[in-house]
Amino acid sequence: MNKLALYCRIGFEKELAAEITEKAADLGVYGFARVQENSGYVIFECYQADEADRLAKEIRFSQLIFARQLMVVSDLLSDLPLDDRISPIVAKYQQNNSTVDFKQSTELWVETADTNEAKSLSTFCRKFTVPLRQQLKKCGFLNYREIYGSGVTLHILFISNDSCYVGYSYNNNHAPHFMGIPRLKFPNDAPSRSTLKLEEAILTFLSEKEEKQRMNDQMKAADLGACPGGWIYQLVKRGMFVYAVDHGKIAPSLMDSGRVDHCPEDGFKFQPPKRTKIDWLVCDMVEQPMRITALMSKWLVNGWCREMIFNLKLPMKKRYQEVRLCLQKLSDDLNKQGLGFEMQAKHLYHDREEITVHVRIK
Repeated sequence: MNKLALYCRIGFEKELAAEITEKAADLGVYGFARVQENSGYVIFECYQADEADRLAKEIRFSQLIFARQLMVVSDLLSDLPLDDRISPIVAKYQQNNSTVDFKQSTELWVETADTNEAKSLSTFCRKFTVPLRQQLKKCGFLNYREIYGSGVTLHILFISNDSCYVGYSYNNNHAPHFMGIPRLKFPNDAPSRSTLKLEEAILTFLSEKEEKQRMNDQMKAADLGACPGGWIYQLVKRGMFVYAVDHGKIAPSLMDSGRVDHCPEDGFKFQPPKRTKIDWLVCDMVEQPMRITALMSKWLVNGWCREMIFNLKLPMKKRYQEVRLCLQKLSDDLNKQGLGFEMQAKHLYHDREEITVHVRIK
């Protein structure tokens, strides 16, 4: 198994291919990315045997921006007999059991790419999972009791009803969601669906313990471009007091909470009230990504906040290059000030033509 399979949002295959090629080269691993436009996934084939496994261990999944999932896969199994697809799949795992101990497998995900065409296979995948799981268990797989993320998840990526990739991911370095997609429910009392973006961001960037420590009723936040309040909803839900910065109206349900101060100002000109400590800044304004980056840098360099989550709206072309430029500028600005920081960026499931960035001053 000398290939990686990575899922992404449809239309972002080229960005993901550029990113994984660069990350692999940083580790001295070379290969080439197979990209099929609007397929929702990328296959990266390594030139040397076993290097895909090394990449799956050493490339931190949390540092990949455009990947929803990271896994090692076999060559494509094609022309599978429709009366017995299970045997070739099980045989493939048995053939590769010397490289990876599949006896340490904990979960089986039979998946497709996240496209309208691939979704036609979802019913088949769901039904196929049961007999395949039973057969794998008979072979000694999927019985491992995991300790500290030491197990592996088995993945089957079906391209059609008779062709699939067979693979695995490391539980301590993957997305812990089927198809790499967190299943979030839209709260009926939220003022807009954008609330799911911030909820997913919080779940992605913070552990449950970190969230309780750093997002609670002792904290204050500012939301730039807050109207109508989708992001405020998530902050108030966690007990925070929020300065809602926007000329537009904020949902009455949020204003009635007593935890929102509406500031009808331009988000680029707003400054925190004097002698007020702002813990968090969030921002989902529609503006050129470099201009948003400069604004976020100003807040951090001036010490106006210690932690932030913001979105960068991406251009139609050279999206990966623009992301790199923005993140590099922010890093350079903070390093010049001698500020220690953590930064992570992700193209979340609930994002569209944008990425979400989390920065924390240490």
